[in-house]
Amino acid sequence: MSAYILTLSCPDRTGIVHAVSGFLLERGGNIEEAAQYNDHGTGLFFMRVRFACTAHGRDALAKELGELAVGFGMDWKLHDAAQPVKTVILVSKEGHCLNDLLFRWKSGLLAIDVRAIVSNHRDFYQLAASYNVPFHHIPVTAATKPQAEAKQLEIIEAEGSELVVLARYMQVLSNDLCAQLAGRAINIHHSFLPSFKGAKPYYQAHDRGVKLIGATAHYVTADLDEGPIIEQDVARADHTDTVEDLTARGRDTESQVLARAVKWHSERRVLMNGHKTVIFK
Repeated sequence: MSAYILTLSCPDRTGIVHAVSGFLLERGGNIEEAAQYNDHGTGLFFMRVRFACTAHGRDALAKELGELAVGFGMDWKLHDAAQPVKTVILVSKEGHCLNDLLFRWKSGLLAIDVRAIVSNHRDFYQLAASYNVPFHHIPVTAATKPQAEAKQLEIIEAEGSELVVLARYMQVLSNDLCAQLAGRAINIHHSFLPSFKGAKPYYQAHDRGVKLIGATAHYVTADLDEGPIIEQDVARADHTDTVEDLTARGRDTESQVLARAVKWHSERRVLMNGHKTVIFK
């Protein structure tokens, strides 16, 4: 049996679950996992269904789903659950998140297919080679940024990438590139947003004497560090910690938060809800 994941959102009304489950039943679909959420603030309904089906292929299901969706005003997507998400990772000089993602991917813990690693430094070409992943070194300066981003986008599109992960990529993407990657680029910020945006957040946190440091995985938008948040976590801190202590402790948190965000995205568990997200864990 082929497994599929259906995600949808639409104006809330009675009968949506009945219509979707009935649609699948009529086509021999067996629901394996289902979750839904009614946002009373916006009046929107969100749903994720994983199901198995033998009688219909994806194209036929998609065509008939499109007809059902019209009556409910649905924004919907149908995914083949067996297909890993083609992914390109961007990184600079901090490699802990990159290393963690590559290990989880090769261990079968993430439903992704890492197609390329792009970096503005050469530091991790050997790490990429050890996982047999193509490594692209694209230096970035203020003068060459447009050309560099054009090369990055060329690689992303050539690999058919559905997901771009900024694994401590320390360059601010242009508004144009953010628009090109809307909804498919995840960044890890080494702070518990919305606090301490921008550069050197651990220095900012240390200066404020915080008792908690954190990390935030969010979708990339043109508004720096303000994209829809997918996942966050924290670690304890106290007055004896130096900036170096906070940075070292934060690396583990960053890696875990980013890995969870990538996992949920690749399993189609994240739905956009304006400037927020709905996560069906």
